[in-house]
Amino acid sequence: MSALWNKLAGGLNRTRMVITSCLNNMIAGRMDETVLDELEEILISSDIGAPTAALLTGRLKARRGEAEDIKGLRDILRQEMLAILKPGRIFQFDHNIKPFVIMIVGVNGVGKTTSIAKLAWRFKNQGLNVILGAGDTFRAAASEQLLVWGQRIGCPVVAKAGGSDPSSVAFAALDSAIQENCDLMLLDTAGRLHTKVNLMEELKKMRRVLDKRFSGAPHQVLLVLDATVGQNALNQARMFHQATPLSGLILTKLDSSAKGGIVLALSAELNLPVYFAGWGENLEALEPFDPEKFVQAIV
Repeated sequence: MSALWNKLAGGLNRTRMVITSCLNNMIAGRMDETVLDELEEILISSDIGAPTAALLTGRLKARRGEAEDIKGLRDILRQEMLAILKPGRIFQFDHNIKPFVIMIVGVNGVGKTTSIAKLAWRFKNQGLNVILGAGDTFRAAASEQLLVWGQRIGCPVVAKAGGSDPSSVAFAALDSAIQENCDLMLLDTAGRLHTKVNLMEELKKMRRVLDKRFSGAPHQVLLVLDATVGQNALNQARMFHQATPLSGLILTKLDSSAKGGIVLALSAELNLPVYFAGWGENLEALEPFDPEKFVQAIV
């Protein structure tokens, strides 16, 4: 098991033990409202959220007759969690589209720029020709940060002076990607403007500009979320999904969250796959999200 999943299992140990205690009570015949309410509260406290927690406890109650022991009841709960997470939805892109454009969105402070560098490093190690676009022109030193990462991993970065029109950066980066025959373009975007309305309108404008230069771009839009902020991550996902339909998620700091159930809430409400989980600053500290390992860690 990797460092990420070892840390996640350790962080969720207390939650897993309390859930096991509730399941034991159910097997012992105490399938009353008190036990169900207790389990639901535990799931909610794990950031799974009230609607998803109610859905899981309801399904568990309906299937209780299938279980003969604690292992059977745990297996049912895991099956229902996996049904929400829909295993098998892995990140992939069409190699026939060149350049394949991925726009990365998210609020400031979630590790967006670092996640872009990790993705670029991952794809470069797969033999792909990657270019980066420094489209976050509103945050001080954002372009400089991406330029440093680009130098470190050997990726060209298209950037302009701070305060430049982000859409012009997006256009220039895509134009360079086309001219240089790149396989992949990763575009950073602003995480905050003066108002949420401004931010969302800017993202819509960037999409229009990209599509004008290369029909169909961006081909994927990935949202970076900080797993430690719990239900606030769900609010962020709703906001971005309304402004620019998302393809999937990257969760950062999942290893340092003692809850982590926000993964289930995001999947249940928005039907968005978590493609990657990241932690720390190391380039290697980004892994494809594994629903089975996640469920084993929480139950």
